[in-house]
Amino acid sequence: MPKVTFVNEKKEIEVPPGSNLRTEATKAGVAIYKGIDKYLNCMGFGLCGTCRVLVKSGMENLSPKSVMEKINLNAHPLTMFAVIGHETEMRLACQVAVNGDCTIETTPALNVAGENFWQKPYPNK
Repeated sequence: MPKVTFVNEKKEIEVPPGSNLRTEATKAGVAIYKGIDKYLNCMGFGLCGTCRVLVKSGMENLSPKSVMEKINLNAHPLTMFAVIGHETEMRLACQVAVNGDCTIETTPALNVAGENFWQKPYPNK
């Protein structure tokens, strides 16, 4: 059975192959949402972007990005800012099927004040 390790919670769970990351994390008591997002979310349809997670390792063991996930990560205002600097490792937990071992960081912060967001194209000029 695949093992999912949650970095922030220091918790490791075993999940059935092909299971949904959001569903299994919720069953194990791992908080995918923070603050008011616990109550105001799209219930796993990939519309709100509040269940975003960073995949620290094991991306090859997760399902490929769905069309809804690609649209959300590139067009949703909140998710779009969170993706900056993490284009290859940001996923929506509700759209991810776990097929093997992976390491996940839940509730990553927005990067609106970070160097990746405000970086100029020509820093030496």
